[in-house]
Amino acid sequence: MEYICRVWGKQIKIIGWFLEMEKKKKSPRRLKFNTVQTVVIGFFGVILGGGILLSLPICNQKPIEFIDALFTSVSSVCVTGLVTIVPAEQFTLLGKIILLLLIQVGGLGVIACMSAFFLLLGKKINMKGRITIQQAYGLDTLSGLVKFVIRILKGTFLVEGIGAVLFSLRFIPEFGFIKGVGYAIFHSVSAFCNAGIDILGSTSFIQYSGSWLINFTTMFLIVMGGLGFPVWHDIAINIKKMTGIKKRPLKWLFTRLCLQSKIVLTMTGLLILCGTVGFFLLEFNNPETMGDMNLLEKMTASLFQSVTTRTAGFATVPQGDLRESSKLLGCMLMFIGGSPAGTAGGVKTTTIAMLLLTVLCVLKNKRDTECFARKIDNNIVRSGITITMITLIFLMSGITALTIFEPGIDFLDLTYEAASAMGTVGLTADLTPILSRGSHVILMILMYVGRIGPLTMALALSGRSDKISKFRELPEENVMLG
Repeated sequence: MEYICRVWGKQIKIIGWFLEMEKKKKSPRRLKFNTVQTVVIGFFGVILGGGILLSLPICNQKPIEFIDALFTSVSSVCVTGLVTIVPAEQFTLLGKIILLLLIQVGGLGVIACMSAFFLLLGKKINMKGRITIQQAYGLDTLSGLVKFVIRILKGTFLVEGIGAVLFSLRFIPEFGFIKGVGYAIFHSVSAFCNAGIDILGSTSFIQYSGSWLINFTTMFLIVMGGLGFPVWHDIAINIKKMTGIKKRPLKWLFTRLCLQSKIVLTMTGLLILCGTVGFFLLEFNNPETMGDMNLLEKMTASLFQSVTTRTAGFATVPQGDLRESSKLLGCMLMFIGGSPAGTAGGVKTTTIAMLLLTVLCVLKNKRDTECFARKIDNNIVRSGITITMITLIFLMSGITALTIFEPGIDFLDLTYEAASAMGTVGLTADLTPILSRGSHVILMILMYVGRIGPLTMALALSGRSDKISKFRELPEENVMLG
């Protein structure tokens, strides 16, 4: 604890000095960060601080290199789950607590955590802070933002609490009360935040592949975290209006939701269903994964694999033993990921929905992209295309770099690793610990970009997120496509 106090004491002094210097400055050239730059710098600061803390001797049972501590911090804050060490064997109790806090901060996001910090201090969030929250979560109005953040925090801790209680029903009899409760809390937070980091050993949840309680509790937490906080907010508001609705209440609720919530819920259901069927058919007779299971266990394992592949990173079957077709399906699901403003990564369900709807409307010769009797703005469609292309560029660059550093490893396994990092999933074909340091750096970059978003990263580097280009009317000319 003394080491930590010294480190944080020095950091607080440095921060205090910078704040004093800023107060004394009267120059108009003071640094100003827009929303996306705040997110990018905030995540980087938390990652660096976490890496320093996790490298301290008091947090480790055995010596650790700083790059391993930094990699673990990146994986935790970016809620990925790839690790170069075994957390259960490497970290002390204090190290595991720090790991848990990093996962929680990474899952909630820097903006939500900063807002919560100000609220705990009893300070009001100024207009600039409210605009930052609005832009970070894509809200339409500035009113009710404090209530929105409070609802996020309450909802998060409520769901994590439910998960911890359910996990404890299995872990307490197995590990004892204190250790069982600690394990339950850690894995509930890790599952809800879609981190996929466990402190059980080196085999994730494979030892619990036959446990209905562990499987369905984990899937519940993963899906809840991956839906996105705005969807929660929308559902909560409309549930309050359901009083007196007796005929088809779920249908009534769905029709009252905003377009984003409808798309998220529909895409989530479809992707889980398609993934489950796909893994069930592809792995049904694979003796290395599900071949020896009974029918119900195979269905449960397929469902779990479908849910965890898009967002989380927990595993109940050995990922290295999956068939190549299953790994390819997994790469596609990891690329899609979860939903916006949540704890998941990927290009997001709404982005893929926009692209599919645009293709469908073009085939039907419709002028606009439509969904649930609503027209979708062309700027949103353009953003969806941009996000997809930038993500593909980062992913392909990462895969290429990995093949250069690891010429002797199977290409599909490297693709699986890169897609897992970019989608902040955390599944691995048993590669992460044996990769070279160069590959570890590549994976850290992919995890970081995948968590904050490729478009956010590009906008932060350009510094143009708040600027609107001037309107220009140019001559029109056609080009051939396809």
